[in-house]
Amino acid sequence: MSVLEVKNLSVSFHQEGRLIEAVKRVSFTVSKGETVALVGESGSGKSVTALSTVGLLSDNAEVKGSVTYNGTQMVGANERDLRRVRGNNISFIFQEPMTSLNPLHTIEKQLAESLALHQGLSGAAARARILELLRKVGIREAESRLGAYPHQLSGGQRQRVMIAMALANGPELLVADEPTTALDVTIQAQILDLLADLKSAEGLSLLFITHDLGIVRRIADRVCVMQGGEIVEQGQTADIFANPQHPYTQKLLAAEQKGTPDPVAAGATEVVRTDKLRIWFPIHKGFLRQTVGYVKAVNDASLSVRAGETLGIVGESGSGKTTLAMAILRLISSTGTIAFLGRDLRGSTGAALRGLRKEMQVVFQDPYGSLSPRMTVQEIIAEGLGVHGVAPGRNRTDMVADIMREVGLDPSTMARYPHEFSGGQRQRIAIARAMILRPKLVVLDEPTSALDMTVQVQIVELLRGLQQKWGLAYIFISHDLRVIRAMAHKVMVMQGGDVVETGDCAAVFTNPQSDYTKALMAAAFGA
Repeated sequence: MSVLEVKNLSVSFHQEGRLIEAVKRVSFTVSKGETVALVGESGSGKSVTALSTVGLLSDNAEVKGSVTYNGTQMVGANERDLRRVRGNNISFIFQEPMTSLNPLHTIEKQLAESLALHQGLSGAAARARILELLRKVGIREAESRLGAYPHQLSGGQRQRVMIAMALANGPELLVADEPTTALDVTIQAQILDLLADLKSAEGLSLLFITHDLGIVRRIADRVCVMQGGEIVEQGQTADIFANPQHPYTQKLLAAEQKGTPDPVAAGATEVVRTDKLRIWFPIHKGFLRQTVGYVKAVNDASLSVRAGETLGIVGESGSGKTTLAMAILRLISSTGTIAFLGRDLRGSTGAALRGLRKEMQVVFQDPYGSLSPRMTVQEIIAEGLGVHGVAPGRNRTDMVADIMREVGLDPSTMARYPHEFSGGQRQRIAIARAMILRPKLVVLDEPTSALDMTVQVQIVELLRGLQQKWGLAYIFISHDLRVIRAMAHKVMVMQGGDVVETGDCAAVFTNPQSDYTKALMAAAFGA
């Protein structure tokens, strides 16, 4: 029996006098108790298809075809009928809980709002139901969390709250739109296990949207592969993975991180070294703001990276990975030794430190957030040249064109703005901005986590090629162990601010020593 049946669904958007087709004649079903995965890269139409099921598209959308829930037509239904289905029968879990949850309301208030709206519950009855939901999704000490605000919870806890909200009114179909993309590997595994348990216990049907085929293999009964707004292939998960028919499906399955970085040259220069680096943030209280304690973000971290070498730093959110890297760049205060190209940075301030800045560059996780929307690509990439007074006698336009070619971008697009590029292209722009200064050290802070799998492979290959050509030292921060294995020569594992394990990449992956590293490996590779 089909809970959801989609037939010849087409969705177009009216934009600036044009009609842009986002979904084209899509057909699939979700049966009772079944998990169906919509798989594809960004822009393939997955989320638009899911939002169409209960009429959550913007006013400029034009929807054709049929979407029926238990035989009731959703396309063209009036708003009152759609509201009756939304939240009650079909619930959504979105990718980023921090943007889905109201930052001004407590967890209890947000859950109570849904219960009051759909079930008329309030007071003690509502609180009892909220506690039941929080315990069901694995929130420990649920009573103490009722008054918490979203920013006071971890990413995994926020996603569990989102799942509790989705389950509040006993839905029959749960639509999960990239619910684990922003989570650490161990938390991701916990959320997937939770969804599987809830599906079984509650008798749910699940429509799961993702670009990660590893998740699909783990959770889905059937797969629908989308490209350019169309379903190009669908079938049982085992059949699709064993014998993909469409070239695009074959491409997605082949998009796995492969290979390892080139060996570090014998006698390579040490670029950066830290010894017992400590980053503690004071906790101030009272009228006089006295220090009453410390947040111990990083404890006694020691590392060394040579020219042409990559140190991969892994660990869950809050483990201190990014804080450590920012301290090495002298963007955060720290104690201990930081030596850069043999020079102790502790004594470097002002102009002396600025002189070293062009030798130390950083590429951030979200390229759209780190690129100014008001600057052209040429202005973004060339900005560092002006700041550091690099090559004043040379045509900077030519330099921008050269580095754009180097990172696989068309120089003829340098007059465009960031919003005119794809996510992968924006990350290439961010890499070009760092590389045009020919730095000795580059910090790469989760540079692939927001990208599709095929684009991740391309960025990793690009970074390995640039390292080989210019002898760059990389500090590569990631929670994706597959990317770390493809990029890193050495691995440092962090937990709660402590370095729990460090060593040669191959040795750590084949024979992890600490229990925490073993847990990371098991979550990432199913060992």
